[in-house]
Amino acid sequence: MSQSATDAVRSQHRQPATPDDAAVTDPAAVQDVLDVLDDADCQAIIEATSADARSASELAERCDIPLSTVYRKLEALTDAGFLAERTRVRRSGRHANEYERCVEEVTLRVDGDGSFALRVERR
Repeated sequence: MSQSATDAVRSQHRQPATPDDAAVTDPAAVQDVLDVLDDADCQAIIEATSADARSASELAERCDIPLSTVYRKLEALTDAGFLAERTRVRRSGRHANEYERCVEEVTLRVDGDGSFALRVERR
């Protein structure tokens, strides 16, 4: 078993801005979510964080994405509320941020006036 699995103590670091099962109606926030969902790298990261929390370097390796790109995508995904960021604390002192998917379902609705509303269901 790796040191991260045996020595890690996880503490919450950064949570998404939207509460559980939140409606997203702000046009800019809706567009942010749609942009994330339309991005192949973001999709790969969402899939890779479905079962386990992973660090940026683990995601870069697993998704075959350059680390600099992973960091940009992680910021977009965290800001859009798809990932929760926390610190993986190790006894060795080599702490790392890790990311875990925190969204179960996203539903897009078109209202009668043509505006969009998203419903985000949290895990």
